[in-house]
Amino acid sequence: MRKIKWGVMGTAYIFERDTARGMELAENCELTAIAGRSVEKAEEFQKRYGFKRAYGNYEELLNDPEVEAVYIPLPNTMHYEWTIRALHHGKHVLCEKPLAPSAEEAKEMFQVAKENNVFLMEAFAYQHSPYIKEIKEVIDSGEIGELRYIEAALITSDYDHSNIRMRKETLGGCMYDLGVYAASFVQRMTGKEPGRIDAVSSFSEEKIDTFTTAVFEYESGMKAHIDCGMVLETEKNCSLDRFQIHGSKGSLVSVDFGFNAPGTLSYRIRTYDGRDELRRVEVPNNYCLEVEQFGRCICGEEAPYVTEKFSTDLADTVDQILNKTGYR
Repeated sequence: MRKIKWGVMGTAYIFERDTARGMELAENCELTAIAGRSVEKAEEFQKRYGFKRAYGNYEELLNDPEVEAVYIPLPNTMHYEWTIRALHHGKHVLCEKPLAPSAEEAKEMFQVAKENNVFLMEAFAYQHSPYIKEIKEVIDSGEIGELRYIEAALITSDYDHSNIRMRKETLGGCMYDLGVYAASFVQRMTGKEPGRIDAVSSFSEEKIDTFTTAVFEYESGMKAHIDCGMVLETEKNCSLDRFQIHGSKGSLVSVDFGFNAPGTLSYRIRTYDGRDELRRVEVPNNYCLEVEQFGRCICGEEAPYVTEKFSTDLADTVDQILNKTGYR
């Protein structure tokens, strides 16, 4: 098995908390280089995770000829610039969500990827989960009939206002940070963009949305509803992850579920003919699944599971929500 030589651009908390372990577990991943805003921080991560090299700025990493693929966990405002730079350097890019501040910029990023004959994929680790894939298979099988209603939510703790999630200048707020999970879940299950969106938010003094709710309407008459918020007890790392899906023949509801949770997850399916089942799915590290899948794309074995259309459609939905709520 060929191992892809990876560079990590930044020493962000999401890498430290989640993606690092996934990359360590991935059989086709080689941790080649890491860059930080200071060489001291990068060297600390180099020793901790076993990178071959550490750089004190991002451009040095992009100039490393051995690095094939770059993971970008930088703040939201930096995704567009550094993804474009990486693509121009001929690097494949796995960029954290949200891929870009707007659908227009997301489309431009994919165009640059095509021009440089490299892959770009938005990092939605949970989308690679066998749990999520099984839910989608149940829907596509017709087991609960024609879709009538979907709702999804991700609500977390509030954060100290020094956190970049809480600042407008770093594109903070719950829709960019959390709502993309709920919206992307609905999009995966329906396979399409909504025809109409209505949305409303509560805003902080810093003008970021701390709670957002949106209603989607589709040409078929189906409705969907998403909630996201940073309103639970401050800095307690609390999370409320949930969904339910109703069709013409029955319903499917999350039981033990977290968007990026590994382990034994479950859901309950009920049908109008009297069936009531609790189904369990064993879920490995989603970040590992994501990195391995992207590596197979680079090797020419697969196409990105989180596609260009998926990411640009989602970015368009987020644009509409933020415009409706007055975030912009």
